[in-house]
Amino acid sequence: MTATGTTLVIGATGTTGSRTARQLTGAGHRVKAASRQATPVHGAEPVPFDWYDPATHAAALDGVDRVYLIPPVGDSDPAAIMLPFLHQARTAGVHRAVLLSSSAIPEGGPAVGTVHQALPGLFEQWAVLRPSWFMQNFTGAHAHGRSIRDSGIIRTATESGRVGFVDAENIAAVAVHALTDEQAPNTDLVLTGPEALSHDDIATIITEVTGRPVVHRRLSYEQMRDRLTAEVPAEFAAMLAGMDRAIAGGTEDRITDTVQRLTGRPPRTFRVFLERETRS
Repeated sequence: MTATGTTLVIGATGTTGSRTARQLTGAGHRVKAASRQATPVHGAEPVPFDWYDPATHAAALDGVDRVYLIPPVGDSDPAAIMLPFLHQARTAGVHRAVLLSSSAIPEGGPAVGTVHQALPGLFEQWAVLRPSWFMQNFTGAHAHGRSIRDSGIIRTATESGRVGFVDAENIAAVAVHALTDEQAPNTDLVLTGPEALSHDDIATIITEVTGRPVVHRRLSYEQMRDRLTAEVPAEFAAMLAGMDRAIAGGTEDRITDTVQRLTGRPPRTFRVFLERETRS
């Protein structure tokens, strides 16, 4: 990696943003860590940032030449707020942008897919990270993690569909390379772990590693949608349940070599990830 200027990490307290900020500062890069409360991040300069408060944008961009973009969470039309910011970033001197998207959303697709489509026209140096589902979804405060702790049940409409679950630490490692390598990827990167697993497989591994019985309960699309509607807006619930249905149809049954190719290290397996989580 080459020495860089300053990277603005948006969402610096989130799942991938916190890890990206930590890995950047650990490698000696200057970081402005952006979050709504300007939460302190070790080794970085905390700055207040709110997608929906443009008054916070100019100060966050001051002195920055590259940016890691986490879209506003749960927004079905993030382009409306992100594209004006990206034009402002280019004017302010940003020349490299790395966007977090999803393996489930292609260029020009819904939501962040519109931002993906616009990015190459805004910056000469860019990358779009399209990770598969996070391994972290089964731990911590995430819905599956809570359900596993509360009842020992993972509920999905994925049937026996398989997913190349990926560790957020591996996503962050790719983000660091995309932000700091001499040559930007200038492409989108589908990120997976080393194996495609069904939710039945996930339940089995959790049971074996933790010693606590966990099962995968298969729901229909309608059952999943209605269950999610109690927690999130109906439109978003339908989209999430639709992603489960797509997994059941095989859309996420793939693995890529992107993590190994960009970082030089193989991605972690779910079992290794979980063993590390249970020790910490």
